Amino acid sequence: MSETIKKFLYVNRKAPYGTIYAQESLEVVLIGAAFDQDVSLAFLDDGVFQLTKGQNTKEIGLKNFSATYRALGDYEVTKLYVEKESLEERGLTLDDLQNIEYEDEDDDYAEKPSIRLVTRAEMADVMADQDVVLSF
Repeated sequence: MSETIKKFLYVNRKAPYGTIYAQESLEVVLIGAAFDQDVSLAFLDDGVFQLTKGQNTKEIGLKNFSATYRALGDYEVTKLYVEKESLEERGLTLDDLQNIEYEDEDDDYAEKPSIRLVTRAEMADVMADQDVVLSF
């Protein structure tokens, strides 16, 4: 009896600090990936701020966990969908986001970008293609 791997999409809608949602989402993603789930993330609304470069949390006294996103490829989490309209509405572009890459085993370990910019309509298609969608 073969076990089918389910596709899990973790939807991030909150800013990285001020609530526990962003950090909790990242921890759940790492746990899911450790159990060989097909894990991907979506960043919408203020969730796009989770991936911005140069986060400095010293003044608010919280641990900066943003560098953890760059380790996701080591857990075979290689699909980070960022909604184009959410970026634009917040005055951001792809250049404002961290460079997050993974090594593609099927392409001689070439480094490839994990962030995939998608439109709102394309994001709906991504969500519809999942077995499980968890929103944070």
